[in-house]
Amino acid sequence: MHQTLEKFGAPKTQLIEFRHWTILLRPAQATLGSMVLCSKSDAMALSALTVEAFTELKECITSIEKALAATFEPDKLNYLMLMMVDPHVHFHVLPRYSQPQVFEGVIYEDPGWPGPPNLGHKADLPEAGFEKLKQQLASAF
Repeated sequence: MHQTLEKFGAPKTQLIEFRHWTILLRPAQATLGSMVLCSKSDAMALSALTVEAFTELKECITSIEKALAATFEPDKLNYLMLMMVDPHVHFHVLPRYSQPQVFEGVIYEDPGWPGPPNLGHKADLPEAGFEKLKQQLASAF
């Protein structure tokens, strides 16, 4: 397992695993249901991924969009590929909401709406709430 997967809490935060990709619940919930779609390869550039990984990426994205639509119905989805601090190929998947969301008594704001997401913002979600969120999303895949 490479350092980017470890940084985002794998395997503890894993929602579903594919052959070339892993979908993790983002430990810092910038918006409700934030995820990390992370390549399992050691590639540090998008162009270094295999054709098979690119093909499977479509399946991963479709799965993410269906799971989020079934659970929280976000208004939009943003996929951010930054790789400035965490070097391996990964995307931050940020559901976007025009109105505050509530899950397990925690209010999730989207302070960047309708502009770019604010990755520095995070909901104050207790560990039990994080586990419940993980279970709910994992069951939607």
